Amino acid sequence: MSYVKPKFRHPRLPTNRLGFTVADYDGAISTLCAGCGHDSISASIRSACFESSLPPHRIAKVSGIGCSSKMPTYFLGKSHGFNSVHGRMPSVATGASLANRDLTYIGVSGDGDTASIGMGQFVHLVRRNVNMTYIVANNGCYGLTKGQDSATADLGSVSKYGDVNGFDGIDLASLAILQGASFVARSFSGDKEQLVPLIRAAMAHNGFAFIDVVSPCVTFNNHSGSTKSYEETRAHLDMMPLDFVPMREEIKAQYDEGTSKSVTLHDGSAIHLKKAISGHETDNRQTALNTIQQANAENRVLTGLLFLDPNSQNLNTKLELATRPLNELGKDELCPGSKVLKSINEGLR
Repeated sequence: MSYVKPKFRHPRLPTNRLGFTVADYDGAISTLCAGCGHDSISASIRSACFESSLPPHRIAKVSGIGCSSKMPTYFLGKSHGFNSVHGRMPSVATGASLANRDLTYIGVSGDGDTASIGMGQFVHLVRRNVNMTYIVANNGCYGLTKGQDSATADLGSVSKYGDVNGFDGIDLASLAILQGASFVARSFSGDKEQLVPLIRAAMAHNGFAFIDVVSPCVTFNNHSGSTKSYEETRAHLDMMPLDFVPMREEIKAQYDEGTSKSVTLHDGSAIHLKKAISGHETDNRQTALNTIQQANAENRVLTGLLFLDPNSQNLNTKLELATRPLNELGKDELCPGSKVLKSINEGLR
């Protein structure tokens, strides 16, 4: 069996603003289980980068360990990438972001990599507002170790082996809002029409952008009794359709009164929320938390843009770091000499 993609592409594939085709954002052939929701997420990331006309060599992918953390191999093969230790991707992402603020950072993780072994690192990444897009492929189980319940498994969910989960699952979207994330969304791997504009909006956001994606595990968590199966998720989806309009295009939309809301991002691009949930204020943390908790209590999977801080400042800005990447600074800028060091020391006395 060959795992090498053919290099031939149709000569008339459409191109984006930079002249790239969607094939320029491809990676290796996936070795995940056929039908895995993670492959749909990879396809959505690829489409989002293509549609936003991001140069592949200016994107950095970071991940930890798990089925989800294998995903960066399957998209953006011409981008930078770092597959880190289990649960430690936030440290790598923070260091990379501080060293080179000019790259677009995409972190891919899973419910085990984030909500269990990586929980401590995740909350610090959130509170520091590191400028990156963080996507969790959430299937409620540990697929690499035969499907045990993960920390996000819902109370009462039945495993493939018949065991009933007796613990409340960790709601990562609520946690991210509570810890100060400036952009929080949730989606479903099977809803590309919603997920692609969410990813595009997240990458345009100035600060930490978190997307929790329900991504069913077809091997260990897609059976009757599972609350994260394809059938169960589709039956309880409460979707907030939206579209994303880049700043280079004229931003305009006409909807009936009370059925949409336009949210402008830092770079002038906008998200149009169509038929938004009545009374939901995307810029109010408490309202967002209450809406999520109410949906959880009613057994609904609330998807869409849940919270956005329009005035967020990312970590580079808060620390007043150099506006240029560190690898572009010269010797005199990196080592200004003993006189400058002495003046700094004097100022600390």
